[in-house]
Amino acid sequence: MPRSEARVRTDRPGRYGKQLAAHMSRKIQADWSEEDGRGALAFRAGTATLVAEPDALLLTVEGAAEDLATLEDVVGRHLVRFGTRDELVVEWHRDNGEPGLVHRNEEEPAEGQ
Repeated sequence: MPRSEARVRTDRPGRYGKQLAAHMSRKIQADWSEEDGRGALAFRAGTATLVAEPDALLLTVEGAAEDLATLEDVVGRHLVRFGTRDELVVEWHRDNGEPGLVHRNEEEPAEGQ
């Protein structure tokens, strides 16, 4: 099954993994283990795994080739929104060598900030 991976540098990977799983659990099956620093998201179109390492949150999505960009988008977009303050960047790398999506906060700061 086609897959795509992203290594998101952060000093708070467990916090972001937990937050992403909790948010997604409102619409899909999602879990996060504080003990293991691992989580999983089950979409209709595929799956995502989350792994907290000391300096990064590792993301992997798997699904049909035609669904890979959608999975990258959903997971990456939500994570970047949560990590606005830390300026998280999610850059996906597909196992077939094709470039994946890149997510970063593109919002302009409010006036006076």
